[in-house]
Amino acid sequence: MMTSFQVIDMTCNHCVKAITTSVHSVAPQANVLCDLASKTVTVTGEHDAKRVETAIKEAGYTANLQSHPE
Repeated sequence: MMTSFQVIDMTCNHCVKAITTSVHSVAPQANVLCDLASKTVTVTGEHDAKRVETAIKEAGYTANLQSHPE
């Protein structure tokens, strides 16, 4: 499964670490790829897209779903 989120307020490596940690708190086995240039977070592997979205928001970031799980 792959889900992508637009995270417009992800601006630095600290943001990447915080978002990655948040995603892993709800989906420990998922792979998280944060692209600062495009401000996109892509999560692959076993995860619940809604829980991931909520985790990113609870970390203080805006998460807009870009692609739905397959």
